[in-house]
Amino acid sequence: MNAHPSMPGRPSIPGVKHMLAVASGKGGVGKSTTAVNLSVALAQEGAEVGLMDGDIYGPNVPIMMGVRERPGMSDEGKMVPPERHGVKVISLGLIAQEGVPVIWRGPMLAKMVTQFLQDVAWAPLDYLVVDLPPGTGDVQLTLTQTAPLEGAVIVTTPQPVALEDVRRGVQMFHTVNVPVLGVVENMSTYICGKCKTRTGIFGHGGGRRTADLYGIPFLGEVPLDLQVRRAGDAGTPITAAEPGSEVGRTYRRVARRVIEAIEKGGPE
Repeated sequence: MNAHPSMPGRPSIPGVKHMLAVASGKGGVGKSTTAVNLSVALAQEGAEVGLMDGDIYGPNVPIMMGVRERPGMSDEGKMVPPERHGVKVISLGLIAQEGVPVIWRGPMLAKMVTQFLQDVAWAPLDYLVVDLPPGTGDVQLTLTQTAPLEGAVIVTTPQPVALEDVRRGVQMFHTVNVPVLGVVENMSTYICGKCKTRTGIFGHGGGRRTADLYGIPFLGEVPLDLQVRRAGDAGTPITAAEPGSEVGRTYRRVARRVIEAIEKGGPE
């Protein structure tokens, strides 16, 4: 895996070859679930992977990854991220006092993002995946303007209200010159656990239509499956708990498409 030169004005992270963000225009679409499972799927493809929880207000990655211990400290004074399911993980949820809300203004958020990038012993990594908070606020702008992002994966659900927010997210990344690697449609269809009937509870196909509208790749459809929620709550993502399931195979396909896009230098 060949490293790409960092973007002008955005310093590289020592020992990290590629960095990508997982984003959404609104909350509740399964962005963190996608970031967690994409990271595990990348590791299953043989890559060295790190996962940075940039969702400062809702740091749920430790629960989904089954990480409880606080980061250690290296001889160089950097945080050493714990590792689960083949992925190195850092999150404010591993540092802050449990149950205490984060009440911070923009500058403090930006400082924490910078610390997670520069003061963590990430190396060696092929991919550093960043789970962004929903929307287009301070954390997103800080990261996209200062970090060597090579691309973003945008997560949505099929209904029109979510897709309108996706469009704003796509425009944000275009504005800061970060390529959008593609769109993942989450909760695409509900699969009945008994009869396996598929139902488009939130509609179907909106993610692909939005990707086509902007001329960006459509990375895949992830069905709404109860096992995804159960696995995440248990701290073992579905890609690790049931890699042969339909959802597990879908995330592996998404991971391979992301790898291909980054190796080519961005989406075609």
